[in-house]
Amino acid sequence: MTQLDRQGPADPVSVPFTPGMRDNPDELAEMPEEIARAVEEPADPTPTEELTAEWRNASYNCFSSGHKFCREVCPVMQVTRNESWTPTAFHANVVAMDKGELTIEDVAADYVNCTQCGACELRCPNTLFTGDFYRFRTRTVDVVKAVRALAVESGVHQPAWQSWNARTDELTHEPVLGETPIDQEHVRDWSEGLDLPIGGETVLFVDCEAAFYRTSVPRAVAQILQQAGYEFGLMGEQWCCGGPAAEMGYVDQAMRFARHNLDNWRSTGTRRVLVLDPHDYISFTEDYPKYFGEEFDLEVVLVVEVFAELIREGRLTPSVPIERAITYHDPCRLNKRKGIWQEPREILRAIPGLDFSDVDRVTQWSYCSGGGGGLPVEKPELTAAISASRLEKAAALEVDTLVSACPWSERPLTEAGEAVDIDVVDIHELLAESLGITVGGSRNGGAGA
Repeated sequence: MTQLDRQGPADPVSVPFTPGMRDNPDELAEMPEEIARAVEEPADPTPTEELTAEWRNASYNCFSSGHKFCREVCPVMQVTRNESWTPTAFHANVVAMDKGELTIEDVAADYVNCTQCGACELRCPNTLFTGDFYRFRTRTVDVVKAVRALAVESGVHQPAWQSWNARTDELTHEPVLGETPIDQEHVRDWSEGLDLPIGGETVLFVDCEAAFYRTSVPRAVAQILQQAGYEFGLMGEQWCCGGPAAEMGYVDQAMRFARHNLDNWRSTGTRRVLVLDPHDYISFTEDYPKYFGEEFDLEVVLVVEVFAELIREGRLTPSVPIERAITYHDPCRLNKRKGIWQEPREILRAIPGLDFSDVDRVTQWSYCSGGGGGLPVEKPELTAAISASRLEKAAALEVDTLVSACPWSERPLTEAGEAVDIDVVDIHELLAESLGITVGGSRNGGAGA
């Protein structure tokens, strides 16, 4: 929340006001965002001082407000009740580092415990009360990413993340949990038999989990696009999007991967990138523009939005009934981070036979799977606990199927679903089935396409 200068009789904040109220003086909206006290910045700041200078305002605002709403929607807090792992603690640590009371070595491990789902930002009163008025949103996700990056820059590593990113650097793809073999030579194996071209104005980018482990997802997407007559190709040499590396703090690696992908798109004349994974969507719409500025002028399009549009236009007509009682799992990076929740529901309501009442926690109140922010790599037991909690809530609705639109969520959700006898199905696969398409591929890293 903006702290304002209260000096002078003409000061619009010289009288009491409630932020966000429509009868506030118009001048309030033009007040600069600044902290109350003057801060003398060092001439040659250390990396820690650079971080605290950038995030001082946001962190002091959180620290001074004392609100606790974020804790109750935080998926990590819901299953651990650990006060050191709350969004408020993450901001308080930055305050303590600003005061010289803590170092990055003291706090780095705490920041592992975040899925970067963004629920805390939406429930924060600083966002709720002033967000519309000041275009302000608490930025816990970015604070967590920044502290993780400082840790890596300072040589403070989390063991599993360090190993994971070293292997990603070697393979040019995320190693993917388990024993699934990964290498550049086989990144397009999922498309065997589909006769897809390389390059072109529109390419389909397939994330590492879907390309190597859950290959039924990209096969479903590709065949649906083919049925609709939608022209697209595959990347010439696709590397990992780099998003997970950035989330874990390995920013230099993320930028190198992003540079490779951008150059490869340029080499094949690509102007539009189709994305099926919400994590890739975040990388291409938030990280890549930060890395490249105006140089990144490609259009990024989410596949579920394309499918909803094709159904509206009559170019896709689901007609094969699917008799399932379902609920829908909103991926955090689509719903809470990007506000995309309507199009998946349009698709589900177009499929005949589905019993979909959409009475589960919906829109911005949706649950988290625990599958994001690198948590499954460093703390798989915590991801499993969050997914189990999610499936317990689905089971209370007496459904037999949980539908997701995120390959990275589907593995922990699937494992948790086995305990409560709920099948976890990808929305693209479900649509393909209703379109009469035999998808093929694997849902568990087994026999490939």
